[in-house]
Order: sequence, then C-alpha cells, then structure tokens
Amino acid sequence: MREFNTAPLEVRKEILEDFQTHPFECGWASEAIFFISVEDVSGKGAMLDATVQISNDGVFWTDEGTCFVSMAEKGLTFVRVGHFGGWLRLNCSVSGTDARFRLNIQLALKE
Repeated sequence: MREFNTAPLEVRKEILEDFQTHPFECGWASEAIFFISVEDVSGKGAMLDATVQISNDGVFWTDEGTCFVSMAEKGLTFVRVGHFGGWLRLNCSVSGTDARFRLNIQLALKE
C-alpha cells in the first residue's frame, strides 16, 4: 500500500500581496501535487502567479522551475512536481489594482 498525505498549506486565506506558503517537509515522498483553489477574486486586473520552490533545509529556497498558469478568476488548478528533495513551498505574487484573492492551497504527497 502506498503512503500518502494531503496537507492544507493555506485555508481560506485572504491574499492582498506577495507571499510564500508554509513550507512542508516531504523528503519521504516521490511525487507531489500542489492544488490552488481560488474561492474569490476582486480588483482591476487582479492576477495571481505561483512558482514551486525547493529547499534542502527549509530555510534557504530556490525556484524549482514549475509554475502555475496565471490565475485571474475562481477555479481549481494544479501542478505536479518530482525530484524535489526535502522541502516544498509556493512563492506567490499578486498584481493588479486593489487585487484580493481568497485561496485554499493543498499539497498532496505520495510514496
């Protein structure tokens, strides 16, 4: 039986500016899927971009290379990640005038 874990990194979080998700230690897993659910969005030209970051120690971070498609409306999107070492998180940026998002972000891990 495969091991799995689904971790809620952000729950109904109100986003007004750039942020990073809580880091998650996942060196035991061989595959990961990040899910972003946009529950609400407002503001002129509101856009959310997210990039996967990896770390060997959970302190210092670098871009892994996987990016979400830019998000500007309600909906669910995901990216798959492999060969990621010990820690994962998302680096997210918000653009637009008076942009506001309400998000759920989950990380699904499997071995």
